[in-house]
Amino acid sequence: MDAVIAIIETPKGSAHKYTYERDKHLFKLTKVLPAGMVFPFDFGFIPDTKGEDGDPLDIIVISEFQTFTGCMMDCRIIGGIKAQQTERDGRTLRNDRFIGIPEVSQLFADINSTEDFPKKIMDQLEAFFKNYNEQSGKQFKSLGRMTPEEGYTLIQKG
Repeated sequence: MDAVIAIIETPKGSAHKYTYERDKHLFKLTKVLPAGMVFPFDFGFIPDTKGEDGDPLDIIVISEFQTFTGCMMDCRIIGGIKAQQTERDGRTLRNDRFIGIPEVSQLFADINSTEDFPKKIMDQLEAFFKNYNEQSGKQFKSLGRMTPEEGYTLIQKG
């Protein structure tokens, strides 16, 4: 399957959430996480897509290297987390988190599916997004995991 482009908004290890401001072509600091809470992996979006929330589809990029806000890379989709998010106003919508591996990764070159990861990593990712959303007055509920094929299909629809 073809690689997708990922644009990193918030690098792994960061306690600062950045969001791409499309009309300004810049990244804006939008949130500071509580002490001790950081993004476990690079977090960004897949350009030219749109989710139910009106934003580009979210992607978590798992790699052995440190990137930066605005970094663009080609990634293989290895699956994702099917998610339902309840907004502060009570609206409920799908807000899946796709998981990608950079094509240039050497350490994760043999990872083809989230099934190849220890279950604990996937559980921790879900817990991170649950806690992250609670900090914003939202609710995040995992609806299960998706296969790489499901991920690519949903991205093409988005």
